[in-house]
Formats: sequence, structure tokens, C-alpha cells
Amino acid sequence: MSQFDDREKAAENQFSHNKESEFKASARRNKLLGIWAAEQMGITGEAVDAYARQVIDSDFEEVGNDDVYRKVKRDFDEKNVDKSERQIRRQMDELMAIAREQIKSEV
Repeated sequence: MSQFDDREKAAENQFSHNKESEFKASARRNKLLGIWAAEQMGITGEAVDAYARQVIDSDFEEVGNDDVYRKVKRDFDEKNVDKSERQIRRQMDELMAIAREQIKSEV
């Protein structure tokens, strides 16, 4: 293999690794968000894990974070939890940073 081929392969591997890491971080963020949201709604026990799983699953409805936001916001509205879009999205951003660090430290 030529040096160019080696560099191309390395770039492809790095891209693949970054995509996989971002997917894992997003799933981890959604789990953490589900746990946080469950706490806000007064959900306890095994129901917390079940709710977190619902939040994770909601991310497969469409590309991006809006499907996850809508799930949590809809559930908050049903349970009369007063959180604005800004508050929820800020929590999502903060939890994404935490999730990225957790994933990075596991590698």
C-alpha cells in the first residue's frame, strides 16, 4: 500500500470511530436525560429505567434531537412539570457533554 492509501484508510477509520462514538454518546445522553426527566416527574424504582429506555427509543423517529425533545416535553406537559424548551434543551446539551466524557473515558 502506498503512503496515500495508508492515510486514506486511517482517515476512514477515524471517521468511522468518530461516528460510532457520537452515536454512543447520543444514546448515553438520552439515557441520562430519561433519568433526569423521570426524576422531574416523580417516577421512581424500576420505572425510571423503563422511562429512560423510552427516551432512548424516541431518538430513532427522525434525524436530530427534536424527536427526543418532543418526547420529554410532551411527557412533562402531561405530568404538569413546568420546564421550558430552553431548560430542556440546555439539560440535553449539558448531558451530551457528560455523555461524551463518559464514552471517551471508557475507550
